[in-house]
Amino acid sequence: MAPMKRTVSALMVAAPASHQGKTLLSAALVRLWRRRGLAVAAFKAGPDFLDPMVLARAAGRPVDNLDPWMVGEAACRRRFARAAAWADVVVVEAVMGLSDGAPSSADLARLLGLPVALVADASGMAQGFAVVPLGMRALEPDLHFLGVLANRVAGARHEALIRTRLPADLPFLGSVPRDAALTLPERHLGLVQAGELPDLEAALDRAAGHLAATALAEPPPPVPVPAAPPEVDEPRLRGRRVAVARDAAFAFVYPANVDWLRRQGAQVRFFSPLAGDPLPDCDALWLPGGYPELHLETLAARTDLMDQIRAHHRAGRPILAECGGMLFLLRSLRDRDGREYRLAGLLPGEGAMTNRPQALGMQAVEWAGETLRGHTFHYARAEVGWSPTARARRHPNGAPGEAVFCRSGLWASFMHLYFPSAPRALAGLLGAQRKR
Repeated sequence: MAPMKRTVSALMVAAPASHQGKTLLSAALVRLWRRRGLAVAAFKAGPDFLDPMVLARAAGRPVDNLDPWMVGEAACRRRFARAAAWADVVVVEAVMGLSDGAPSSADLARLLGLPVALVADASGMAQGFAVVPLGMRALEPDLHFLGVLANRVAGARHEALIRTRLPADLPFLGSVPRDAALTLPERHLGLVQAGELPDLEAALDRAAGHLAATALAEPPPPVPVPAAPPEVDEPRLRGRRVAVARDAAFAFVYPANVDWLRRQGAQVRFFSPLAGDPLPDCDALWLPGGYPELHLETLAARTDLMDQIRAHHRAGRPILAECGGMLFLLRSLRDRDGREYRLAGLLPGEGAMTNRPQALGMQAVEWAGETLRGHTFHYARAEVGWSPTARARRHPNGAPGEAVFCRSGLWASFMHLYFPSAPRALAGLLGAQRKR
């Protein structure tokens, strides 16, 4: 491991709200600085799966999530310090608006001592554009704002107008033009997955070219690397073979979860249900969330895989199914057009896709003496014939959240779990072997 550095060039790319363009511009900064020969580490604030896929394409490596509640404050500092040990610059993309959430991206910036570059959509604004960064600074007066980057600017005259009322101590960092090629497409749950965007590389290069003419062409000044306590690993899953579904239908996988499995001593074996892969020889199966609803015809045709999963279950081997993974284990799932597809049937019930989100936000569930943390975001309903074994609580208000169904070695919920939040509980779920 590289020795820990005392300082590193770093910043948070934030915005006053969602849909301002911070994912593309964060990724463009990563691409720009990498093209100049710098080693760049990228992180995503919050529990998002889709934005990190874009950042990972720009960074050329997996992108971890940072959240003081889900990941934990000490672990956030530790992950940041590890990145700082090898990186010349660290980029953290904020989540939602800078001040939104509990904890917010502003809280994360404070925790890590990050300066903030504010991205704001300038569409339909002129001199009044200054209200946005001035208002954000008034809300978060203890943060260091590097300045503001205007997105979707119509031209040179428009840029001149939006710069007019900005004070000298909140500098204008530059602008990115209004350009259809610089808009990342979205669907329900967020951005379209990076692997489905054939023009993503060109978009990143194009955006990086625009940023090369801004004040962000050079990385920001160094900041102190926060101290973090060392992590102690216990290899509770040593020798266990854990099969993990991973493709466009089952893509919602935190890199930290895979890293945690390996640090616990597990052998991780990826397979693609969409590509026709059989279930690998394994001791435990993890079916993560994703977009199974977009691939139901292909998944419903995988009767061979469903037979293998049922045999795995009959053999007493554990299954962890999250959100889309849980939907795959139902008897059937209806798409938004009302078409019904027969699925694995390990969970007695039916599911249906909806046009409105059914749940959104951070949640936690008490399990085996620990608090399993994670989040939920889905456009599906499921009627399960079992009584819930437990029920999660929403953060921060503690209201009832997602049901957890656990029976005969199968653990299923709409929750996406952050494995390192409860290592003993997760090791118990994936390491248990039920007698036949």
